Amino acid sequence: MSVTALEGTPLDGPVLVTGGSSGLGAAVVAAVAKRGGRAVVLDRQAPLNPVDGAEFVQVDLADPAAAAAAVEQAVSLAGPPSGVVTAAGTDACGKLDEVPFDAWLRVLQVNLVGTVAVVRAALPHLRAAQGRVVTVASTLGIKAVSDATAYCASKFGVVGFTRALAAETAGEVGVTLLVPGGMTTHFFDDRTEQYKPGPDAVLNDPSHVAETILFALSQPARCELRELVVAVSTETSWP
Repeated sequence: MSVTALEGTPLDGPVLVTGGSSGLGAAVVAAVAKRGGRAVVLDRQAPLNPVDGAEFVQVDLADPAAAAAAVEQAVSLAGPPSGVVTAAGTDACGKLDEVPFDAWLRVLQVNLVGTVAVVRAALPHLRAAQGRVVTVASTLGIKAVSDATAYCASKFGVVGFTRALAAETAGEVGVTLLVPGGMTTHFFDDRTEQYKPGPDAVLNDPSHVAETILFALSQPARCELRELVVAVSTETSWP
């Protein structure tokens, strides 16, 4: 099957989506399915609302060896991927010396190391297919704020990793860095009130952001969307 965005060319082969069970990742899986494509969800929890035709591989992305093994399991289920979207993410809000270090470290392991491990494992398949990668950073991967040292460190890392990967794989694999603002997902649910968006906050619809990801994935060969910033017009963390 092929994935076709509103413009651009079809992307043949399955799309691996980390964090595809909820939030932006789930929106990407739904967008792939809407266009007749096939997605494979790599996540710790099974999707609450499974999408027909999508496969699920259970994995804790904080473990790089498990992340690499999950990619190979996905290949055995659905075939070699032609696209990878790294939407999995977590955070640990608070002052550096107040956040338990294991919680702080897990943010880097999931957001940065998990991203790298999945892309690294998928890279031979992507090279063979002249496929594409879309990594998901954050506006806090460009703008640093207090009480978010783990999240900012991880997302600044995703920005640097993606830019270097684009240079390293130029002409072989398409690489897009997505920098999204806040979205209406469950990402903020477990935070204490002081770290949740205020009652007047305007957040983006993840399905709208997913459309931009599909657009990036479906560009013609050697036509690169290197970086995308997608946020509501009143996003407080941009610019």
